[in-house]
Amino acid sequence: MIEEATVPIMTNDNEPNIIPSTLSRRIEGDGTFIEIEIYRIEGEEGWILEVVDEDDAATIYEDRFDSEQAALQEVLDAIAEHGVRVYLEEGFPDDEEEGDAFTIH
Repeated sequence: MIEEATVPIMTNDNEPNIIPSTLSRRIEGDGTFIEIEIYRIEGEEGWILEVVDEDDAATIYEDRFDSEQAALQEVLDAIAEHGVRVYLEEGFPDDEEEGDAFTIH
């Protein structure tokens, strides 16, 4: 089940202006949920992809995406292959051939 929601991002004068994507959303499945946050920094190229799980642990992809849709598709492809739980801590299988570029915080 896919449930859409926009994610408002607050900024102040000392922080860069962050532009959220309308493609950001919450996805529920496998007995859990994730929040997909897609955004870019004003004046910079590329979209940032961050996936936050039910425990507020974030998976932030190191590489930026050319489009909002490409960022969303990355998550949808991972879920199609591995399920929603793949974004829980240590959820991705070890696959050095694919070279996934993300970090978990």
